[in-house]
Amino acid sequence: MLTSAAAKTVQDRLAEPARFLQVLIGPRQVGKTTLVEQVLERSDLPVIYAAADLPAPPGPEWVLTRWEEARQKAAHSKRAILVLDEVQKVFRWSEVVKGLWDEDRKARRDLRVMLLGSSALLLSQGLEESLAGRFELIRLTHWTYPEMREAFGWDWQAYVYFGGYPGPAALRDDEARWRAYLRDSIIETTIARDVLLLSRVEKPALLRQLFFLACEYAGQIVSYTKMLGQLVDAGNVTTLAHYQRLLEGAEILRGLPKWRGAALGRRASIPKWIPLNPALVSVVVPGSFEEARKDRMSWGRRVEAALGAHLVNTSRASETEVFYFRDGNDEVDFVLKRGKELIGLEVKTALADTAVSGLGRFLKLYPKARGLVVGPDPRAIEEALEKPAGDWFRR
Repeated sequence: MLTSAAAKTVQDRLAEPARFLQVLIGPRQVGKTTLVEQVLERSDLPVIYAAADLPAPPGPEWVLTRWEEARQKAAHSKRAILVLDEVQKVFRWSEVVKGLWDEDRKARRDLRVMLLGSSALLLSQGLEESLAGRFELIRLTHWTYPEMREAFGWDWQAYVYFGGYPGPAALRDDEARWRAYLRDSIIETTIARDVLLLSRVEKPALLRQLFFLACEYAGQIVSYTKMLGQLVDAGNVTTLAHYQRLLEGAEILRGLPKWRGAALGRRASIPKWIPLNPALVSVVVPGSFEEARKDRMSWGRRVEAALGAHLVNTSRASETEVFYFRDGNDEVDFVLKRGKELIGLEVKTALADTAVSGLGRFLKLYPKARGLVVGPDPRAIEEALEKPAGDWFRR
């Protein structure tokens, strides 16, 4: 089920006297609420739990009311826990939380507060603007292949197609129903509630088109200019870059930057599109599980995109950065950077696919880097999906 490491972290933090706000963040449908509920069931402290995931964003009074209820419980029991779910949807939430939290510190009130959110961009803005120095961050990511294997018995090929959403896993045998659930309950809900409801988006249809087109181009390096030619009412490159950041904030998409060795050049690079859960590709790209595996070119791109998502999702835990490399016609699928260490990863999914000229060019330009090839042996690909980004630096 849920990762024991994350559950233990939440349990340990809520067992401590109130020192910092605890902030649990992650994309929709990865088990944030379930994890917290399981931890709270084992706690002997009084709890107030409230979710702001309402049709219309609530106002600051929503936080004030729940906080006062928790204070009353803390006054009676000397300590209590307050959990506010999807708090980023509350208007001016960070200012209100700051004032109430500071009041409790002055009063030496042991009210332990946990905030949950699925929009990383909006939540982090509030934390940075108003709550600096007052919180600790706990991140959940999309479920990894080892987690889906342990929970549902999937092999790595099933993970590449069906991805890391635990909720619809039981629908795997009915692929049409599975795709409909992903599209309606996860993709549309994420876009509507975590992006459009909370951010200024002048062209909602364009944002949706960008997401679906990025999923079609999963694992590929595609410029905004090329995408503009395939989008209706496309606006301009600046608009697409802004919408990309919003989708990244909802943790469903990442545009990997190009590795050039210079931070300024990386910021201006053409993105390599990586949906952050392999299931998102299967919703958008036509074809059943069996059909996908038989299409060698399409399957190779799916494998590459799945590994890219895994690297991105596991990179923060080890302070690893993920890029791609291209110099003319020479490419390297992924570049991992941690401190001064640099690794180039090339993904091969077929025996005939043996060209590694890109890796040779990369190592010539960056002689202190290491170059590694993943595949084409299926076991090597499986091992890559088992290995967090930081583990690649273990010699």
